[in-house]
Amino acid sequence: MEKVLVAGANGQIGKHLVRLLQESEQFEAKAMIRDKTQASFFENLGAGVAVADLEDEIDVLAALMDDVDAVVFAAGSGPHTGKDKTIMIDLDGAVKMMEAAKQKGVSRFALISSFDTRRGSWGSEDFRPYAACKFYADEWLRASGLEYTIIHPGRLTNDEGTGKVNAGEKVERDEVPREDVAKVIVETLNSPHLIKKEFQVTKGEAPVMEALKTV
Repeated sequence: MEKVLVAGANGQIGKHLVRLLQESEQFEAKAMIRDKTQASFFENLGAGVAVADLEDEIDVLAALMDDVDAVVFAAGSGPHTGKDKTIMIDLDGAVKMMEAAKQKGVSRFALISSFDTRRGSWGSEDFRPYAACKFYADEWLRASGLEYTIIHPGRLTNDEGTGKVNAGEKVERDEVPREDVAKVIVETLNSPHLIKKEFQVTKGEAPVMEALKTV
């Protein structure tokens, strides 16, 4: 079984992801959380737990990776924080996790980005700091030498997942349940053809496994 460190495990996608990893036959999860009071949810699933903060130093984050085979960065500063926190989590935190993975020789790295981070598509003034952070995190990962996959989900919802999505280099903007994004992440980790690729994903009609075969 491969062990996957999930940064942002206590987030909404993260919780789905840890559960699905634990239910899979290929993977087991190590949930990275900021507060040990959050641990019981993950321990009840049988997952490992690591308490650390994305604002910690790279060496601290690297120490969490001694026993892992892959890293998923599913963390985010959230919609109610200021620009400073967005920079420290969505950009600096992501880059530090990449550098920590390189330091420990953990080559497989999946990053949950924004739907479209290309310049010219950053949207409203309020959204631009977040989009800029995602843009530069994506750029850093592409140049990192890691075996990366960048996932660009549509507008996230808390609807129950269907297990069916639309995925491709460029798809029509739409929403997608967080649970289905988590299913996509698990399948991504099990799909060598997705190494050094990135794709957009929204709700759709194709089962996750079939949708990702065409990426």
